[in-house]
Amino acid sequence: MNFKIAKNVLYRSASLLLAGALFLGNAVTVCATVDREAEAEARKNIPVETNEIENWPDGPVTTAEAAILMEANTGTILYGKNIHQKSYPASTTKILTTLIAAETADMNDTVTFSNEAVFSIERGSSNMGMDVGETLTMEQCLYGILVYSANETANAVAEHIGGTIDNFVVMMNEKAAEIGCTESHFMNPHGLHDENHYTTPYDFALIAREFFNNEMLCKMSSTLHYVIEPTSTQPDLMELWSKNKLLPGKSYAYDYLVGSKTGYTSDAHSALVSCAQKDGMKLICVVMKEDSPAQFADTVALFDYGFANFQCLNVSEHETAYTPDNTNFFTSNSDIFGSSKPIMTLNEDDYIVIPNTADFSETTSTLSYDETKDASIATINYTYNGINVGSASVKLEASAQTTYDFESPAVPVESPEENKPQPKVIFVNIIKVILLILGIAALFIIAVFLRSFIQNYHFGRRKRRRKIRLVPNRNLKGNRKRRPFGKRRRRNNWDIS
Repeated sequence: MNFKIAKNVLYRSASLLLAGALFLGNAVTVCATVDREAEAEARKNIPVETNEIENWPDGPVTTAEAAILMEANTGTILYGKNIHQKSYPASTTKILTTLIAAETADMNDTVTFSNEAVFSIERGSSNMGMDVGETLTMEQCLYGILVYSANETANAVAEHIGGTIDNFVVMMNEKAAEIGCTESHFMNPHGLHDENHYTTPYDFALIAREFFNNEMLCKMSSTLHYVIEPTSTQPDLMELWSKNKLLPGKSYAYDYLVGSKTGYTSDAHSALVSCAQKDGMKLICVVMKEDSPAQFADTVALFDYGFANFQCLNVSEHETAYTPDNTNFFTSNSDIFGSSKPIMTLNEDDYIVIPNTADFSETTSTLSYDETKDASIATINYTYNGINVGSASVKLEASAQTTYDFESPAVPVESPEENKPQPKVIFVNIIKVILLILGIAALFIIAVFLRSFIQNYHFGRRKRRRKIRLVPNRNLKGNRKRRPFGKRRRRNNWDIS
């Protein structure tokens, strides 16, 4: 009897303890949820710097602690919130790892998994289950990193390229500096937490510009499902599914998505780096320190904001300030060397990004000869209310291609399409310039020759011919006596002329 009572008491005590534990667990969960909601609400109140710009469209309210929306080709910042705040990137780090791999390795390379690569990552962190000594191709590894966010695979790729993980980390920081990052420091190739492993939304947008400029990496980072077949050095069939909710079939699928990479650690919270393209505008979005699934919702909202409120304007079709008024001096449609084309033009592919409510004439431009690219000889930089909105390069044009027709009169050449907008160019007729230079040179040479001729020519004195008149010598009769040489006989009555 006592045993039964004790047993019942024990059961009841256990039930009470279990109920208490469940209650405490639920209470902790509720408190944690309340704390996350409070933190998210506080992050909403962080000022958006771009909302302070005059005549700039107000951006959406986001729960990210830091975020940026950048137009990829011009570098124009459409939305900025704490863009220079240092944050932990978590697994979004892998876009830098795979960028270096894509630029330095062959996709058919064989990558072998070492003991350090497999076992140096945190237990329970994202991995593909690779064993020591197994191999994959570099292409399979990059899919494993970008689709499945496999940490041991990022380690293996780092060892393959750098020799050691530490050497590869040096390459990561060098590459970031080369791209233009000044507020970042990386400690590993996968993004697992390290206090000295950090970046900023602005720096990471610069890295993302390079990443999403690579067609292969865009394809990999937009892949929902990837299969790795078993081989003699890797016996398992691996089906890799992405957890990225921006991809097709997911809850936040985005039609214009180019590619994307997620990231999460308890210290970093959720991070997301994405790219979308529509109507010629290519946008990079980076959101950092958010709670899932807000990173997806905020990214979609920022993409929609960018595409709806901004426009791309081709510089060559709108620029007039850098075209000389008197083009007759700078170009000609017919000369003895052929029809001269302008030697300088604005790059026809360059554009700026400004709000839909703004006009090209409202931008301010400056000409720079310091920062040029390709065959450019100068760059025109544009700002709108103090914000950089793009640039256009002034490039050297090809030489004249047609020949001169001596029988045809010189007539202006009209465009076959009168209404077609012509690119704004800086005209210089190289033939006229050459002829002018040759003419001046010829006059200079003639002047030098005449001067030299006058200085070096000697006018000899004219010898005076003596007209000797023979006169009879009264003192000589018959035979004439010869005068001594050099002795002149005085004559009183005749002159010698």
